[in-house]
Amino acid sequence: MCAEHSHDHRTVPSPRSRNWQGKWPKTPGRLLGTSLIRLYQLTLSGFIGNNCRHIPTCSEYGYEAIARHGLVAGSWLTLKRVARCGPGGTCGIDNVPEKL
Repeated sequence: MCAEHSHDHRTVPSPRSRNWQGKWPKTPGRLLGTSLIRLYQLTLSGFIGNNCRHIPTCSEYGYEAIARHGLVAGSWLTLKRVARCGPGGTCGIDNVPEKL
């Protein structure tokens, strides 16, 4: 398992939401992508378990990546992140880049 890491000082989710609370344009692609991730969080996430090796979790990362960078770029960032979760992958704090 990963060693403890210091607290990140970026925008953190409010206690009522686990997803990124920053401002983002509500375009159709972004709304579709974030809605699909939220649906996953509410349905399948509980069956898979809370075994994420990164902070934020992959679904939280995906939500923020799509909200910040749009459906295509955010999905690509999320796919790369999920690939890093496999055996021999990374762990620890892995934030969404502010700029591509």
